[in-house]
Amino acid sequence: MAAEHAKMPLQKALRRASRKALMWPAEAELTLKQNHTLIELAGVGPSLNRIIRSWIEDPPSIPEVPPIRANFLTATEVGALLGMQPEWKTKLKGDLQMHTLWSDGAGSVEEMARAGLAQGYQYIAITDHSQGLKIAGGINERQLQEQAEEIELVNRTLQAEGLAFKVLRSVELNLDPVGRGDMEDKSLEDLDLVLGCFHSALRKKDDQTDRYIAALRNPQIQILGHPRGRIYNFRLGLAADWPRVFGVAAELDKAVEIDGYPDRQDLSVDLLRLVKQAGCRISLGTDAHDPLQLRFMEYSLAAAIRAGIPPERILNFMSIDELRSWSRMVRQRKAPTTSVA
Repeated sequence: MAAEHAKMPLQKALRRASRKALMWPAEAELTLKQNHTLIELAGVGPSLNRIIRSWIEDPPSIPEVPPIRANFLTATEVGALLGMQPEWKTKLKGDLQMHTLWSDGAGSVEEMARAGLAQGYQYIAITDHSQGLKIAGGINERQLQEQAEEIELVNRTLQAEGLAFKVLRSVELNLDPVGRGDMEDKSLEDLDLVLGCFHSALRKKDDQTDRYIAALRNPQIQILGHPRGRIYNFRLGLAADWPRVFGVAAELDKAVEIDGYPDRQDLSVDLLRLVKQAGCRISLGTDAHDPLQLRFMEYSLAAAIRAGIPPERILNFMSIDELRSWSRMVRQRKAPTTSVA
């Protein structure tokens, strides 16, 4: 809020610190009580150190948080929630959204796989962007097949090392505003999973229910990724009749995602409570763009815990065979021709 009234360069520093604060390992007030300096926190320099200290010593009046910054969990809240349900981390078998050097990621397929192994996973899904998203280096059908060869090589390498781990073939399919993908259906048939995501017309203010239902009825999609399309303090995301959208997902046995990237946290806890009521499935993904970002899974887990999502509705708690079986069954289902009232 202070950034809204500050001049540059302080405005930029305040905005940057606001985002970084989502990942601070300790609350600022506790940091001071433990005789540490706030400069130890990401995004805080000498000037912000003085400003934040003044807020703690003489708390200002805080108006209601604007929706564009509301319902985001901080690292300390995440830690507290996971502390109450520690068994959730042991149930977790994989991460179902991440990017590699094939599109806009900074790690190779093997580097992401070994990072998944370090997390104790049994599998990861590589979901590089599809060709329509040029700004993110989206890949075409030929490149998707070339990537399959690299994934197979990595899987053989890990198997030769005696490691029970698999890299799943997937893609983050770019959807147009009416729910159509940008790749040939035939190129998607052999994938383990298809994650469908909107990347355009994300600032519309009118109801977007129809585009979501169209996307869910797309027979190639099993998971609707970062559904609302929100980004912290940058984009509010789309509006829809969410109970109806989640009802269609449940009817088709498809999943909606909790994208754990701290700036996204999409779906948010308030919408996840509607997901729980509808009874549809949940997919957890970090949206990691380098191996270190696989740690963002904790944000996805914590959101699911706070919303009270039943563990049996979470794809990432399935074994690899169960996950593949679910994906095949979803593909074989035919979408009803009538919409949900």
